[in-house]
Amino acid sequence: MNGILKLSNGSVFDGRWEGGEQAVSGEAVFFTGMTGYEEVLSDPSYKGQIVVFSYPLIGNYGISAENMESAHIQPAGVIIADGYSGFIPEKKTSLLSFLKSAGVPVMTGVDTRSLIQSIRTEGSMKACMKPESAGELELDNTVPFKVKETATSGFVAAGRGDYHVVLMDFGYKRSILQSLLELNCQVTVVPFDTPIQHIKKLNPDGILFSNGPGDPKQLKPWFGVYKKLAEQYPSFGICLGHQILALAFGGNTRKLKFGHRGANHPVMNTMTGKVSMSSQNHSYVVESDSLHKTGFDVSFKNVNDGSVEGLSHRSLPVFSVQFHPEAAPGPREHLELFHDFISSMKNSQKKVKQYA
Repeated sequence: MNGILKLSNGSVFDGRWEGGEQAVSGEAVFFTGMTGYEEVLSDPSYKGQIVVFSYPLIGNYGISAENMESAHIQPAGVIIADGYSGFIPEKKTSLLSFLKSAGVPVMTGVDTRSLIQSIRTEGSMKACMKPESAGELELDNTVPFKVKETATSGFVAAGRGDYHVVLMDFGYKRSILQSLLELNCQVTVVPFDTPIQHIKKLNPDGILFSNGPGDPKQLKPWFGVYKKLAEQYPSFGICLGHQILALAFGGNTRKLKFGHRGANHPVMNTMTGKVSMSSQNHSYVVESDSLHKTGFDVSFKNVNDGSVEGLSHRSLPVFSVQFHPEAAPGPREHLELFHDFISSMKNSQKKVKQYA
């Protein structure tokens, strides 16, 4: 069966309709990594988007449950140039079979090079994909609040250790939780709208503000809570969590033309001048000119476009990064940031004992 992808600018791309009976709409974005499709498909930050993979052949190592970042496929649809259909290792599922079984629409045989060039030229845009035989589909121009669809609805405890971390869930990746557990942390995952008094009762040593989908400004009603938490506990923000901390302290964010999504984005540490590679997935960035009265300094910058990639507070044990230090997929050059978070909690414990 043939399928059609239509962009809001009127461009149409043809391909083979490989799975899912429903026509879908969403923002068309592209991922530049050569590997990591398992993590991308299960990353809550991609909730409701139509993901275009830039690498020509996708699916050659199948799907493994241990690599999944959440329990479900998150994108609304998937676009691939060539979906691998050869030998799949034992105990693994083929990518196309996995997508079909989940009812997620996927198109193969698409000219992804031209499609991505269109997105890069005009920016991320609304799109719809459907079987050729289906009727016309109206583009959905609403901006749904995707965090509600991805975040947990109750408290979830995991691990035992010397440091108790409350993970504010906006749509967290499993590998972030795993990174904390591997560093001897007890973690309690709580919904993004948890009242501050409930968090205080948990007696955490630190707060981690997670990644998640969508525009951070949709969380404005809770900015006051997030700021109070960061003022009282050592805090670490990742991706959406980074943007939320900047906004909570009075900064501003804007949407990039086509976002950063891939496992090969160079960032520079502004203190050391060292450049390292990072894994990223975001549409929005913090505006550097908005940080003057927030107390934050820029700790990392994007080498390609100069955008803000990290923040560090001058007087509070609060820092954040736009990229993913847990990688998954991508380079593991920034795992040290989790160690920095542990150190900030350790130092805070020492101060409490000192003045007790």
